[in-house]
Amino acid sequence: MEKKAPVFQKIYADYLARVAALDLTNQSGHLGITVDGDTITVVFFNEPHTITPDKVMDAQGNQPTHAVSVILCNYLLQCPEFQDLDCRMMTYKDFPDAIPYVQGFYNTAEKPVSLYFAGKTDLLTDRCKDLGGTFTDLGISCDLACQFQALPNVPIFMTFNDTDEEFPAECKLLFEKRAAAYLDMECLAMIGMTLAERLTRSGAGLN
Repeated sequence: MEKKAPVFQKIYADYLARVAALDLTNQSGHLGITVDGDTITVVFFNEPHTITPDKVMDAQGNQPTHAVSVILCNYLLQCPEFQDLDCRMMTYKDFPDAIPYVQGFYNTAEKPVSLYFAGKTDLLTDRCKDLGGTFTDLGISCDLACQFQALPNVPIFMTFNDTDEEFPAECKLLFEKRAAAYLDMECLAMIGMTLAERLTRSGAGLN
């Protein structure tokens, strides 16, 4: 478990208190979550995470990173009244509220994948499989296209073009338009960052 500064512990405790005050029983279906008493289970990148009034835990019983905890809590707190079905794909920068985070999203989500996997498309393919990605045809010309299910209503799509004699390697991450109904732009950026970190992590324990 990562050691957190007091300010992050305060933020963490505040999120847990706000989630504990929710009654999500009637919203569990369209959020794709399970509610059992005061325990909420949310699947994040194919791994069940539980949120209780005093902690967030991953499938191994460990507290996940602060970013993951914030993402999960915000997914519950932002709960829309009705399920959004607008599945049109958008780049991150095309979301109206994303402007303050666009450069950070590129620096922490897209650029690391582009640099790490330049000349290593086969390795990227293996890492995508390790993370439960689904290879798909997005109708976009690229060397690799993959879909990851970050949250029940928030898939994230990746396209990758490897380096050649004219262009450097390029990774692009896309979301469905409805993602903005379930998370704010900062959390969507953190999902991209989390995916990049897990893809580029060396060795065992990619999840």
